Amino acid sequence: MDRSAHSALEARNVWRWLPLGRERVKILKGVSFTIRRGEFVALVGPSGSGKSTLLGVIAGLDRPSTGSVLVDGVDITQMSEARLAEVRNHKIGMVFQAFNLIPTLTAQENVELPLYVGSHDGSPSERSRQLLEQVGLGHRVSHRPSQLSGGEQQRVAIARAIATGPSIILADEPTGNLDSRSTEEVLQIFGRLNAAGRTIVIITHEDDVAAHAQRVIRMADGRILEPVAA
Repeated sequence: MDRSAHSALEARNVWRWLPLGRERVKILKGVSFTIRRGEFVALVGPSGSGKSTLLGVIAGLDRPSTGSVLVDGVDITQMSEARLAEVRNHKIGMVFQAFNLIPTLTAQENVELPLYVGSHDGSPSERSRQLLEQVGLGHRVSHRPSQLSGGEQQRVAIARAIATGPSIILADEPTGNLDSRSTEEVLQIFGRLNAAGRTIVIITHEDDVAAHAQRVIRMADGRILEPVAA
């Protein structure tokens, strides 16, 4: 059976290195794994283990030096930048530790932003309001990031990440800047998104965050540490 037919994400012998003088700094060293559609997976490792680099590669934000990455069974490794942007816009939502909201825009305007790229059903303003309601911020649509707490900003970022209806959510240390209460609220949102059928991959160095996932993939020194059979 072709495992890629049922996978949301697949890495096949992915290496990533950067030149340093005449040497190469190896960041990813032969990483392979499969994440099934609808899984909630935590990618765990200490700082410098290569997990953020790996996330960038599987999101199509960076290219592997060798190896391949499949998104919904399609190899994205050799795609043009335009095609990659299309895949990211329709299939992948990204959430970052630093929120990455535009400070001059309201919560609603931040969520609307991806809806003006490509074609999407419905009114961007109506959809953004619905998504903010979904993350518990229907009363904050007109607030700018500076008027929101860290937890509220991250919930806006999640609403923005799911605005185009992607089936895969990739989150890089999404609770790293949050207190314990906001962390729990954000993880509950990810849990609900997963229960609704989305594939969730969270990068974290915290075991209590990873405990919310169905499966943990551990990394160190650019390698997978233990069996990761899906």
